[in-house]
Amino acid sequence: MNRIKILHIIKSLGRGGAEVLLPETLKLHDQTRFEFHYIYFLPWKDQMVQALKDANGKVTCIEATNNLKILGKSSEVIDYCRSNSIEIIHCHLPWSGFLGRIVARRTSIPVIYTEHNIQERYHIATKTLNKISFNYQNLAIGVSEDATQSIINNIKPEIPVETVLNGVNTDYFKKSIKEGNSIRSKYGIPENACVIGNIAVFRAQKAIPDWLKAFKEVNRNHPEVYGLLVGAGPKEKEIKSLVKEFNLEDRLILPGLQTDTLAYFSAIDIFMMSSEFEGLPIALLEAMSMECAVVSTKAGGVVEVIQEEENGLLCAVGDYNCLAQKTSALIANPKKRMKLQIAARSRTINNFSLKRMVTELEKIYVDYHK
Repeated sequence: MNRIKILHIIKSLGRGGAEVLLPETLKLHDQTRFEFHYIYFLPWKDQMVQALKDANGKVTCIEATNNLKILGKSSEVIDYCRSNSIEIIHCHLPWSGFLGRIVARRTSIPVIYTEHNIQERYHIATKTLNKISFNYQNLAIGVSEDATQSIINNIKPEIPVETVLNGVNTDYFKKSIKEGNSIRSKYGIPENACVIGNIAVFRAQKAIPDWLKAFKEVNRNHPEVYGLLVGAGPKEKEIKSLVKEFNLEDRLILPGLQTDTLAYFSAIDIFMMSSEFEGLPIALLEAMSMECAVVSTKAGGVVEVIQEEENGLLCAVGDYNCLAQKTSALIANPKKRMKLQIAARSRTINNFSLKRMVTELEKIYVDYHK
């Protein structure tokens, strides 16, 4: 049986939500039916490369230092497609999508595009290019109903648009008391202390300054709590400066970028998220699968996952006082916190499993295979 050869194109393979999904889905794909290739362009963002190779993915970096130079790599991508007999191209995020549409026009290879954000949040140049080129592909996928509706409302495409909700590997992302205690021991956190955490790329979208303001207030109300803010990114210098300004250095730990997050999730009791906008955040699903109680802003697809008071708590975007109040309430009420922790994992198992996501993607690949 000949395997269907699929090429994923993505700008980078750093530790972002879209990037993390690639090795996670690859582990569950039926590799007797499909062969997966990956092209990325930013060589310094390669944290997911080894995970893809370990899962039998074929990974190639075609170096390009900026967005416009990515578009200039179409001939190299076409050569790769021809030499590897690629049958379907699956692009992620706008600039890879623009490139994939150029390749589609020149090769007639079916192109599928996954949109991980809402159109309203893109730069005017990105939105304009999207409107001009969007129909030069075969199918668009939104990672949430919010992302799908944003495509329909803003672009009004002629091609089909479907929703394939992001998922999490609930068999893998399971809380480990032992791993959590190892992190607590490493950073001097008592085993019985309540830990407020977040795992994110430090960029503007994540609104980490709001997170810090909320944690500062939580710490004022509950000086016994600890914080774990895991990640790195362009806002790192600003974030470290605020930690110092807010006098949080003794209570807030910044372990830096971590490719293996299981132990860190296991150490977190309350996952507090302050994002301004999201598609459907993978870190949120991972936290819920790891039995973290969630307090989050109503950013994009978050509201499709969290049901207020049932499996998490929600606040308006930018309302860090609400984040602080609801997080403080959970610290003061361990029984309610445990109820939300159990319900969070149940929600991911029943509605956001990675197996379901992979099954839906494989059906799409078969449907668009020539």
